[in-house]
Amino acid sequence: MSETTHDGTVALTAPVAPDEGLTAAQLAAEHGLTVSGARPSLVEYVRQLWGRRHFILAFSQAKVTAQYSQAKLGQLWQVATPLLNALVYFLIFGLILNASRGMPKEVYIPFLVTGVFVFTFTQSSAMAGVRAISGNLGLVRALHFPRAALPVSFALQQLQQLLASMVVLVAVTVGFGSYPSLSWLLIIPTLALQFLFNTGLALIVARMGAKTPDLAQLMPFIMRTWLYASGVMFSIPIMLADHPDWIADVLQWNPAAIYMDLMRFAMIDGYGSENLPPHVWAVALGWAVAVAVGGFVYFWKAEERYGRG
Repeated sequence: MSETTHDGTVALTAPVAPDEGLTAAQLAAEHGLTVSGARPSLVEYVRQLWGRRHFILAFSQAKVTAQYSQAKLGQLWQVATPLLNALVYFLIFGLILNASRGMPKEVYIPFLVTGVFVFTFTQSSAMAGVRAISGNLGLVRALHFPRAALPVSFALQQLQQLLASMVVLVAVTVGFGSYPSLSWLLIIPTLALQFLFNTGLALIVARMGAKTPDLAQLMPFIMRTWLYASGVMFSIPIMLADHPDWIADVLQWNPAAIYMDLMRFAMIDGYGSENLPPHVWAVALGWAVAVAVGGFVYFWKAEERYGRG
């Protein structure tokens, strides 16, 4: 390009670049470039996650197999661990502290064992979820896949372990006089709702743990407090009969207590509906949907930040 100056001479000027003045985002869009690892839309993210369903299932099964591979008893520890916990709680709370007050032995022992198994399902899902991203950074950085697949697979792993241990739970319940009946069909929706809740919880703590890895060190204390507040070892209405009603209501309506009580109601003959809070199924559904959907969206919003830095 040239132009004439005031003295009649011709001056040459450099041509203007076609990309001059464009921002980085505009320049990338003009040349068809996209951000590496950019977060897809929520609908597209769900589609991608569904496309990885076989990976999620295979990954959870591999985790179940590998978890106790170094132990001589192997997979038996899936059952032995909650049973040993139930035995310890029975010795301390059932015999020494008389936490079984108001319940005969044939009701209290299945009550306790059911509570331990069901709470362990939620506890293990949260404990595994908090390390889902921070404990698998190599996988996260090496492969491109929806990161939600990891906490979902860990929740599925815990469901598989609970289903394996249900054989022992059924044996304990039947051994103390509660035989299979139509009410046992309620086990299926109860576990389905609890799985949804646990999956949402795993997604929430996975994002928090990815940003703050030290949260994994704090989780055992949080879960222990939750355990004592959820009526695993005692009946909340009976134990808090001398306290203001609102305290028992708050403890009974927490999701861990809700799912334990529903499972007890389904399996134990002497545990009737009078032990359940009002509208218990609506509350169980509300907790499951709110935490599952909220947790999924909360996790998705940070998708592009996982594994970076």
